[in-house]
Amino acid sequence: MTHPAPPAPRAVRTASVAVFTVFALAGFNFSSWAARLPAVRDELGLSEGQMGLLLLVGSIGSLVALPLSGLVVTRIGAVKAVAGFALVNATGLTIATFGASAGQVVVTAAGLVVFGVGTGVWDAAMNLEGAIVEQKLGRTVMPRYHAGFSLGTVIAAGIAAVAASARVPVHVHVPVAVALSSVVVLLAVRAFLPAGQHATGADGAPAPHGGRSVFAAWLEPRTLLIGLVVLAAALTEGAGNDWLSLAVVDGFAQDDAVGAVAFGVFVSAMTAMRFLGTVLLDRYGRVAVLRLCAGLALVGLLVFGLVPADMLWLALVGAVLWGMGAALGFPVGMSAASDDPVHAAARVSVVSTIGYTAFLAGPPLLGLLAAHVGYRHALLAIAVPILIGLLVVNAAAPARHGDPERPTLVP
Repeated sequence: MTHPAPPAPRAVRTASVAVFTVFALAGFNFSSWAARLPAVRDELGLSEGQMGLLLLVGSIGSLVALPLSGLVVTRIGAVKAVAGFALVNATGLTIATFGASAGQVVVTAAGLVVFGVGTGVWDAAMNLEGAIVEQKLGRTVMPRYHAGFSLGTVIAAGIAAVAASARVPVHVHVPVAVALSSVVVLLAVRAFLPAGQHATGADGAPAPHGGRSVFAAWLEPRTLLIGLVVLAAALTEGAGNDWLSLAVVDGFAQDDAVGAVAFGVFVSAMTAMRFLGTVLLDRYGRVAVLRLCAGLALVGLLVFGLVPADMLWLALVGAVLWGMGAALGFPVGMSAASDDPVHAAARVSVVSTIGYTAFLAGPPLLGLLAAHVGYRHALLAIAVPILIGLLVVNAAAPARHGDPERPTLVP
C-alpha cells in the first residue's frame, strides 16, 4: 500500500494559518453570545438559577455531539466537519437571539441546543486538524491556535461592549456577527491539509477506521487522565467565559458595558498567556507549565471572589491572573491526546468530550449555586477542580518510546 507524501512545508504553514483563523472564528462566535448574556437575561427576565438552567439545557447539544465527534471527523474529514458544523453553530445562535428578543425561553433554549451541536463537532475537528499540523511542524503550536480562539473572544467582546453601549439589540448584533464569521470559515478550511495526511503515524501505518477505534479510546487510562486535566482547565475557563461579566455587573454594581469590558480583560489575559505558552512549554515542559497555570488560576480566582465590592480594580487584577491560569490546560491536553497521529481522532474525541462536559455543564450548574450565594462567591467552587487537576497533571507529560499508550511525538 502506498501512502500520501508529506505536504510541502509551505502547505503546512498555510494550513497552520487556516487553523489559527478557524480557532479565532470559533472564539468570535462564542464571545459574541457570551458577552451579551446580561442583555439576554434581561430580555428573558430570568433569575440566576433560571439563567443557569437555560445554559445547562443549551449544553445538551454539545454533550450529545461530542462523543460522536471523532467518528464524524473520521468519516467526513476535518474540512467538511468544520465548515458544516460552523454553519450549525451560527444557525443555533441566530435562533437563540431571536428567541430572547421575543421573550421565548423555549425558543432560546432550542437555539442553544443547535448551537451546542455545532460547537461540539466544530471544536473536535479543528483541534484534530491543529494537532496534525503541529505534528507536521514538529514544534509546539497548539497554544497559539487556542490563543487564536481567545483573540477571537477579545475582538468579539470589544464589539459587544460597543454594541451594548450603543444599545444595539442582541438579535441584530449577534446574527450579523456570526454570518460574517461563517463566510470566513468556509474560505479558511480550503487551506486545511489533504485528508490523507491525517491517516498515518510516524511509521506510515494507517489510522484505524470506524466506531470501534473511536470508542476503544475510552478504555485507555492515560487518555482518561488527560481528559481529567482538561476537565479542570475547562471548568476554570468556562466559568469565566459564562459568568465573569454577570459577576461584575451584579457583584460590583456596574452596567452591562463594564461587564463586557471585564470579560475582555479576562480573555485578553488568556490570549497573552497562550502566545507566551509556546515558549514556556518548549523550555520547561508540559507538567511544570500546567502547575504554574493552576497556581495562577487559584490565586486569581480567590482574589476576584473575595475582594470587597468597592475594589473592582483589584478584582480585575484577579481576573487577569485567573485568565492566565486558565489559558493552557485545554490546548496542552489536546496536544497530549494527539501524541500518536494514528489514534489522534479517537483520543481527541474522548478528551474533548470529558473537557467539554465540564466546559458546558459546569458553568450552568454554578448559576444554580449563584442563586443562593451570588455569582462571585459561586465562582469560588472552581478552586476544587483546579486542585484535582494538579493531582493528575503528570498524565500530560510527553510520550515515551516503547509504550503503546505513550507514543513519541513525531518530529
